[in-house]
Amino acid sequence: MKILVVEDDRKVAGFIEQGLKEEGYVVDVAPDGNEATMLAHVYEYDMILLDVVLPKKNGFQVATELRREGRSTPILMLTSRDAVEDVVRGLDAGADDYLSKPFRFDELLARIRALHRRGGSERLEVLRYGPLTLDRLRHTATANDARLDLTPKEFQLLEYFLLHPEEVVRRTTLLEKVWDMHFDPESNVVDVHVGNLRRKLMQAAGEPLLVTVRGVGFSLRRGAEAEISPSR
Repeated sequence: MKILVVEDDRKVAGFIEQGLKEEGYVVDVAPDGNEATMLAHVYEYDMILLDVVLPKKNGFQVATELRREGRSTPILMLTSRDAVEDVVRGLDAGADDYLSKPFRFDELLARIRALHRRGGSERLEVLRYGPLTLDRLRHTATANDARLDLTPKEFQLLEYFLLHPEEVVRRTTLLEKVWDMHFDPESNVVDVHVGNLRRKLMQAAGEPLLVTVRGVGFSLRRGAEAEISPSR
C-alpha cells in the first residue's frame, strides 16, 4: 500500500512516515500543497494523509483539485482544526475521513485500515493464486496452508505480484510501487529481494512460482522455468 503524507511540520511528518514504514507501507512525504498535487499527478497512491494548514495551497484546495480531476484516491485529513465547520468543509472538499491532532498512532492505523476496506471489489482483503494465499489486513501469507516467513518488503512484493498474476511486472514498476520515490533506479535491490522471495516460495510451495523475464522484469505464474524470454 503506497501512501502520500502531506504535512509541513517536519517532526510530525517524520513520525508518521517512520511509523507507517514500520507497518510495511510505502510512504512519500510532501511538505506543501503544490508538491502534494504534483506527486498525486505523477504517482498512483492508495491513500493520501492530508494536513489542512499547508504552505502554498491548503488541504481543502488540494482535495478539491484532486476530486475535480476525477481522482478517487481515499483522503484522510489530519488537522488540529476540529471545529464542526472545518470538518464539514473538509468532507465537502472530498475527504473521506477526518482525524484531529493530536492523535494516537494506533487510531491512525485503524482509520487507514477502515478506508482501505471501503475500497470495494478493487481492494480484496484476501489474495489467492495457486498454492498462495495472502491476507492483506492480517498481514499474513501462506503457501499450501503453511505460514510464509516474509520480510516487510517481501510481503509487499508478493502482494503486488498477487494483484497482477501471470503479468510481466517491470523492475521500474516495482520500484515505484514497493519502494519510495527517492530510491535509486540503478540499484539491484529489486533483484535481490525478488530472488529471496522466489527461494522462499519454491521451498514452501514445492514448485517455481516467481520467474524472471529476461530484460523485462518478473512474473508470478505456474508451470514455468526460473527464467523465460519475453516472447514466451
